[in-house]
Amino acid sequence: MYSKECIQVFLKEQGRLFDEPVAETAEEAEEFLEECMAAEVRSLKEARRYLDESGADVEGMSDQELEESAEVFPLPSGGYLIVEG
Repeated sequence: MYSKECIQVFLKEQGRLFDEPVAETAEEAEEFLEECMAAEVRSLKEARRYLDESGADVEGMSDQELEESAEVFPLPSGGYLIVEG
């Protein structure tokens, strides 16, 4: 369901969102992302819309603030992984 890129980025960067690792392998990471219903989006605009629709207060945030928030993981391909902890 999630791209290899999402899984790798989450494994590497999960410390931004959690104090302790929640996954140590790609399989564990994918299971965790599925359980918390993480979203993979193609643009920051889509990330903003997704977070807004899920009740997050993103209206006053700049694009940079949104991109730097703990729940938003920038992907090398230009997309974003959103993980609500």
